[in-house]
Amino acid sequence: QVQLVESGGGLVQAGGSLRLSCAGSGRTFSSYAMGWFRQAPGKEREFVVSISASGGSTYYADSVKGRFTISRDNAKKMVYLQMNSLKTEDTAVYYCAAGALATMTPGGINYWGKGTLVTVSS
Repeated sequence: QVQLVESGGGLVQAGGSLRLSCAGSGRTFSSYAMGWFRQAPGKEREFVVSISASGGSTYYADSVKGRFTISRDNAKKMVYLQMNSLKTEDTAVYYCAAGALATMTPGGINYWGKGTLVTVSS
């Protein structure tokens, strides 16, 4: 069993930065690929970024490449999402996710966090 708790969301102006954190629990945390999804009002949940269990491979949605960076610290059971050059279209609830594969889809997720809201104002 893995539990995930996100933090770090908030209100930021366009062009600004935020760092999201995801605290994991459970002895098997380090065996899971980790990722972030987001869901904007009225839209489906979409993949943002993921990292393999070892941290050696990362995958990014085209919309965030060059602006977002994912990292993980297995010793601390933490995953981070550094978001720079934020745009209004990045406004969404961001969910931390754990799955067997780093190439994540919503249907392939084993565990979800409850989400943290990121609001980017113009």
